[in-house]
Amino acid sequence: MQSLSSRRIRHLTAVAAGVLSMSALAACGSSGPAGRGGGDGLEVWVYQDGSTVIQEEFVERFNESSDIDINLTQIPGENYQDRMRTAMGGSNAPDIFFNWGGGSISDFVEQDMLVDLTDIIAEEPGLNGAFIPSILEAGGIDGRIYGVPMRGVQPVILFYNQTLFEEAGVEPPVSWDDLMGLVDTFTERDITPAVLAGGDPWTELMWLEYLLDREGGAEVFARIRGGDSAAWGDPAVLAAAERVTELVDAGAFGNNYRSVRYTTDGASTFFAQGEAAMHLMGSWEYANQLAQQPEFTENDLAFAAFPAIEGGAGDPSAVVGNPTNYWSVHSDVEGERLDAAVEFLSLMASEEYAQALIDNGDVPTTANAEALLDSHSNPEFAHFQYDMVTGASDFTLSWDQALPASQSTPMMDNIEQLFGGDLSAQEFVDAMQDI
Repeated sequence: MQSLSSRRIRHLTAVAAGVLSMSALAACGSSGPAGRGGGDGLEVWVYQDGSTVIQEEFVERFNESSDIDINLTQIPGENYQDRMRTAMGGSNAPDIFFNWGGGSISDFVEQDMLVDLTDIIAEEPGLNGAFIPSILEAGGIDGRIYGVPMRGVQPVILFYNQTLFEEAGVEPPVSWDDLMGLVDTFTERDITPAVLAGGDPWTELMWLEYLLDREGGAEVFARIRGGDSAAWGDPAVLAAAERVTELVDAGAFGNNYRSVRYTTDGASTFFAQGEAAMHLMGSWEYANQLAQQPEFTENDLAFAAFPAIEGGAGDPSAVVGNPTNYWSVHSDVEGERLDAAVEFLSLMASEEYAQALIDNGDVPTTANAEALLDSHSNPEFAHFQYDMVTGASDFTLSWDQALPASQSTPMMDNIEQLFGGDLSAQEFVDAMQDI
């Protein structure tokens, strides 16, 4: 557990400008998604958020020297996956697109819709050995690589308001009992213990992922991901679901969490305004807060690992989240256009790109990342995050990205019902075994 130092926040103007552009669908050189019918250029789709300013900058750099231009289209976050999946099934699929690796692209791999980048990366000097191996492999399918890392590492972190903690005379939790004690402490002080964007069920998933990991160890979900549906009946799944119910019933998330959204910055703003003491969220929350609430980020925002569960089989060093995001290439991209695509992907391995990620508050996935961390706007947070990832006994990919859509969609529905009280812990387990 560590807190943010009061270092001067740099590059804020550039980051804030990127965030402000998120209010509408934006494109660099285009009025909207054109797909593979856009001529000799390359159509690139990206999830629109506070980091998109970096992709804009490097697309512009690429276009200054390339005979084949890239047209960057930004898709608002809440619509990205649906639009991407719909487009990939038609004639307007992007040539290169942002994804989470693993299950998020497994259907495309099965249908031979993606370029296998394994040999290309091995043969390309700018890509071979450029990334942390475990991160590169995490985005693959069956030992083959279909994506190049293009953003920072993204473990899920327990952020907390250090000012509220100091005023209450408490410390970040290192055990389940500590966590439940904090729920009581902050409830008594009329402060929501942990903000939860229940309007976006993937934020609820983060809690269940860590609870299962701490209860049963990473191998339980590894069995599920490997196709063993019976693993949903593991006792650790029921125990994790019961702890979810315990948190909800104790008021850990307040009374109105079902109406709070993350994609509209509702949860982050609520947290930054001092209305909640904790926020379990991906590491990108730091960059979001840096852009949206710089004073809160500098003075109040702190961070810790998710607590251990006494008697649980899980290793407390294990993390969940998204190892990073990836660029994948459509299999229709060939010849000179594929050469240009590889040239663009190679920029993701450059020191300049890694430095841009750091300036945005992220921690790069490149092999040289550690040497650059002291230039982060908060080196303490950067080293905490880097050490968290490199020292983890396991890094479990977010379940909704690790599983194919045919499983992840009903799973998310069941998780929403579990947190909403419409399914008991046992009913949740039964429903998951039926998928």
